[in-house]
Amino acid sequence: MDCEGLARAWLGAAFEAVAPGCGGGKVVPSKDARFGDWQCNDAMGIAKRLGRNPRELAQAVVGALPLPEILEKAEVAGPGFINLTLSGKAVAAGVEALAGDAALGVPQVGAGERVVIDYSSPNVAKPMHIGHIRSTVIGNAIDRILRALGYAVVADNHVGDWGTQFGILLEGYRAFLTDAEREALTVDLLEKVYVKSYNRTKEDPAWLERCREALVRLQAGDEACLAVWRRFIEISMREFGRVYDRLGVRFDLCRGESYYQPMLGPTVELLKERGLATQSEGAWIVDMKDEGLEVAIVRKRDGGFNYTTTDIATVRSRVEEFDPARIIYVTDERQQLHFRQFFRICERLGLCGKARLQHVWFGLMRLPEGTFSTRQGNVIKLETLLDEAAARARKIVDESHPDWPEAERAALAEAIGIGAIKYADLSHDPTTMIVFTWDKALALEGNSGPYLQYANARLNSLLEKYRAAVGREPAEQPLALGTPAEKALALHLLQYPNAVARAGELCKPSVLADYLYQLSQLYSSFYQGSPVLKAEPAVRDARIRLCDATSKVLRGGLALLGIPTPERL
Repeated sequence: MDCEGLARAWLGAAFEAVAPGCGGGKVVPSKDARFGDWQCNDAMGIAKRLGRNPRELAQAVVGALPLPEILEKAEVAGPGFINLTLSGKAVAAGVEALAGDAALGVPQVGAGERVVIDYSSPNVAKPMHIGHIRSTVIGNAIDRILRALGYAVVADNHVGDWGTQFGILLEGYRAFLTDAEREALTVDLLEKVYVKSYNRTKEDPAWLERCREALVRLQAGDEACLAVWRRFIEISMREFGRVYDRLGVRFDLCRGESYYQPMLGPTVELLKERGLATQSEGAWIVDMKDEGLEVAIVRKRDGGFNYTTTDIATVRSRVEEFDPARIIYVTDERQQLHFRQFFRICERLGLCGKARLQHVWFGLMRLPEGTFSTRQGNVIKLETLLDEAAARARKIVDESHPDWPEAERAALAEAIGIGAIKYADLSHDPTTMIVFTWDKALALEGNSGPYLQYANARLNSLLEKYRAAVGREPAEQPLALGTPAEKALALHLLQYPNAVARAGELCKPSVLADYLYQLSQLYSSFYQGSPVLKAEPAVRDARIRLCDATSKVLRGGLALLGIPTPERL
């Protein structure tokens, strides 16, 4: 039963009867249960447009039609607020319907539409570091949420596998590594070689020229250079894959910049043909100063291409191959101008088709003393972060459950550590800056991943005890709401579909994280004041059904955030 939909329909019909064409009927949860469960504030705005008294208009709306069965009462308060109180029977039926639905009531608003989402995107030959965590975790949560909303999602890891740096890396690989090091090549070694070779280009013009020649050979298709370059990619992707496996992240595609190289020349030619690209000091540019977007270089003086050209070609390719409704990019805030520029160029070229280009930017992650810097040596490798998270969680697990099997304690520590890291990021609005500290990231209480994981495990334990004691499944029992705490929890459960839909619409997983934290708090309040297993049988069965629905929603929501849910904690 869609209680909110039925309430909206009744209000909409009542507004139409009183003020035809006004379009009123929106409801929102009440902030104070003393004034009902939901409220509608539309009468004030509509009355202002019509030149009527808002309270009188609200009173007319409330009296226009008989109350539907789902409502106990509808009252007018203040200058024209319409407060609605739902019947406990209707709320219980709504929760039963939600819990019995495989999608937990999440609206399939994306059915029949495809979305391409571009996130994570590390550079080949460099280890993933803590700066990659936000794009990876936020992007994956948006990916999961959009799939839950019915979209056909194409998750693309657009890795940096082409460009000037590979000439520097190729030459350093040949000159600075022993045969044994080449045989046992790692991403860490490649990064050290790159730094050493790059520094030498600043001091030795002959070395710089050798690096340029290596790049030319690579770009010309020299098989020896390509073989080494492919090995760089293979080793890098293997190491990236290890991190992604720990984070529970999966991609549908992994197309690096190199995939689009054959399209770059034709892209510049298209810009020339359409009169968008002009020559300036030997380079080809798109001048958008009149739109407040500065100049975008699409071909450099030396004939090379840059990110703008690659990204335009990428949009063209994705639109032709996937015909998406949206193409979403998840990157940090520093790239906002770049995305505005190439989005506008794509629009002027008519490349977007039906696709809406969307840049989901996030605030940078900083250390208390400032930004991360390779030169300063304060970049924390992502694997190091995950290892430290698991190690800290392991200490707590070992102290709490020293008798549990070793394999279970290790798996539990990993799940808690990963959950803590992810939630520490996802619980913030993406646009906020995060100051990273170990204590904040690994907090195991309060508004944290482990707190929600513990709530889930506690629910699992309660449901298992019920099954063992009663011999029936909780879902087989009727649901009734006998106390204000039960009704408050049930009403919040009914908001789960809206929370998921809003998180997907805004591309803000924090909306869902906030919802789940509130759910856990409401469940805690209910549990502390409402005995379940020790209640008399009819009350016990009704309450266990509410607990079962809460468990399903909490577990489902955490899954959409990519946070593990251990059975016991």
